[in-house]
Amino acid sequence: MSGNYTNDPAAIFCCAVSLRDAAMEQSRASGLSLSDVYSGMDGFLREVMRVATLFETWATAHVAFDHLGEVWPYYIEDRFGDACVEVADIWSLAGFDEMDCLRIAEQLQLPLYYGDVLVIPLEVRARNTVTGSGFAEFGIQTVRIHRIEAEVVPFIRGDDPWDEDYELPRLALCGITAEGQCEHIADFITYRDALSLVTKLAPGIDFPERPVATA
Repeated sequence: MSGNYTNDPAAIFCCAVSLRDAAMEQSRASGLSLSDVYSGMDGFLREVMRVATLFETWATAHVAFDHLGEVWPYYIEDRFGDACVEVADIWSLAGFDEMDCLRIAEQLQLPLYYGDVLVIPLEVRARNTVTGSGFAEFGIQTVRIHRIEAEVVPFIRGDDPWDEDYELPRLALCGITAEGQCEHIADFITYRDALSLVTKLAPGIDFPERPVATA
């Protein structure tokens, strides 16, 4: 997806069906009444539709569908409800927000476009275009610093970006030798700034303008 796509009504419907079915299964297993929790089944279904619409809206902005290799409505119908049960609170869907959308996407291991407002792990590499250089490749990777030990560690999928033990994730530009050794060059807040420097160091290097983060 390039950002020119709009909500797919079929995907919204499939999200809603998947969430409804998963919640009703949890209701039967727990003995809790969805009707009681949501002041009637109509109230529950309204929240289901709100969540489905929110997730599909979020997905059209952030999911790299071209990298998914699945028919999106069918894929989400099979998996969305179970993912909600795993990482969201189906008994309090009124609180479901965009952070829950990100948690669902990560639970589903969806390919996501990296963006400066979307704190997700990223690691991309490209062959150095400059011959005779000590670096065979350049890499851009999300890292973070431990507040007490000052240790720099990779920020990978499954890590909590808001972990108070660490500073917020940032992007590190590294040069990589033919032997695979990584030499730190600079840190950046935005991918665009990292890309700007690496293209000056290696003109024509094949880094994507909009990289995709995958599991």
